[in-house]
Amino acid sequence: MKVIRVNEGETYQPEPGWKRVSLAGSPKISAEYFEKPVGHTSPLHTHPNEQVSIILKGQMKVVNGAGEEAVLGPGDSAWFAANEPHRIENPGTELAVGVDLFVPARSFDFWKQR
Repeated sequence: MKVIRVNEGETYQPEPGWKRVSLAGSPKISAEYFEKPVGHTSPLHTHPNEQVSIILKGQMKVVNGAGEEAVLGPGDSAWFAANEPHRIENPGTELAVGVDLFVPARSFDFWKQR
């Protein structure tokens, strides 16, 4: 067992106010806690990993490359297939918080490499 506390995990900000914390990782799966400020949108992007985004606080709008979109709240999730274009934004009035799971694992510094 390995315990990683969110306030002690490896952290970086791909953009101002957009915080990501590595919670767990192996070659098979990785998990990242993230905070997305009001109005922030990640760019439309792809990666070879499947992704599940779970919303913990606030609202997030998920959009895929086909233009399908949904607004999610606490407890909701979205699954993206490998190489599916997608983006996530915070359309709400408060900080949005979530957890991303990647299978197989995605490099924690994905956004630094872009």
